[in-house]
Amino acid sequence: MPSSQPKIAIIGGGPAGLTVGLLLHNRGIPFTIFELRQKPTDEELAKPCGVLDLHEESGLAAIRECGLYEQFLQLAGECTEAQKVSDKDGNILYTDQGELSERPEISRHALTKILSSHLPAGSIKWGHKLLATSSVTSNGMTELNFGPHGKHTFDLVIGADGAWSRVRNILTDVKPHYARVHCITMTVRQITAKYPHLATFVGSGSFSALGLRHGVMSQRGPQDSARIYIFLTMADEHLGLGLAGLTPAAAKDRLLNDDTLIGRWGTAIKELVTVACNEETNDNPGATLDIKPLYMLPIGTSWEHKPGVTVIGDAAHLMCPWAGEGVNLAMWDSLLLARAIIKAYESANQERTLFQELLSPLLNEFEADMVARAKEKAEETHRNGQMMFGENGAKAFVEFFENAYAMMDNSLSPTSTNLKA
Repeated sequence: MPSSQPKIAIIGGGPAGLTVGLLLHNRGIPFTIFELRQKPTDEELAKPCGVLDLHEESGLAAIRECGLYEQFLQLAGECTEAQKVSDKDGNILYTDQGELSERPEISRHALTKILSSHLPAGSIKWGHKLLATSSVTSNGMTELNFGPHGKHTFDLVIGADGAWSRVRNILTDVKPHYARVHCITMTVRQITAKYPHLATFVGSGSFSALGLRHGVMSQRGPQDSARIYIFLTMADEHLGLGLAGLTPAAAKDRLLNDDTLIGRWGTAIKELVTVACNEETNDNPGATLDIKPLYMLPIGTSWEHKPGVTVIGDAAHLMCPWAGEGVNLAMWDSLLLARAIIKAYESANQERTLFQELLSPLLNEFEADMVARAKEKAEETHRNGQMMFGENGAKAFVEFFENAYAMMDNSLSPTSTNLKA
């Protein structure tokens, strides 16, 4: 028997942390996930929330390797893969039913539940806030300070702790910067029963109204809900502060009447915003508007490898949601990182010191690959943002879909040069 098994800490219980944890658990490798939030109840996980589209090469590949694909399919579909695009006046310019899409949608809560429910009891330490990290100690271990929960040392620390990652601070001083966009989030529950005309208008999947450098978007979700997002291009990071302290009902008048916001938009979109503000106020009396500035890490962010510490997901490559790559890259990171850890652990026969020696070059290789993958997706995300939030974003977005579908159709044609014999 080995003298001491390696100790592995995963900081963050989002999709990235849960995925890498489950992949390690499936191979009998011990770990501990430390999550800031308290454990969510089943009631909380059943509430409406945002939805995520998982991609074949990344998110879905991780789900398959976790052994959860069939269960995943049973939970997908509350938001279909259909797309609708309108201009700022509510004129529908494009629609499809997701005929050529292969990116099934699942709610964030459902993804959290399916991953966490397969982890052993006690493997997630809920309500643990990481206050500080030390530099790597002389014996190759890293000390983490959880305040009232004490200080602990680990052979491997995986930072899956999001945009403002404390683990990332061990590796680099680089911080996220403002992406010149604010996002308002609201929810209309039971939209089909309450507002059937709006349910028809936004459709069963994703809806995007774009123009004048702003966007009003919808995604369908649990409890027949529509999650409404208002994206406002604002050069100044602090311009949203005037809305932040208002209730949605109070913010509604400014949103609809200020020409720099949604004031010059058409009746149909203004009705959608009005209903969302009213419903959010009714559901959460006294709560202030959920408005947040969006941030991103510099494209191509990298760091000098340090043994025993790494970061994945938003902690490594935070970007905006314009390509739907955030959670997919995070789960892809988890998949490849888990493979590296498993290789080192099994080769070391659970011996701690040998594990550290074998893992370091594998981590170095993993990080170089991750940075390259993330840079490519971040560049795509940036291009999509420039396209969608131009003066005539709707026209540009329609052309994007038409070109993408034309390319996919051509790839299926017998005369296509991409068709393999």
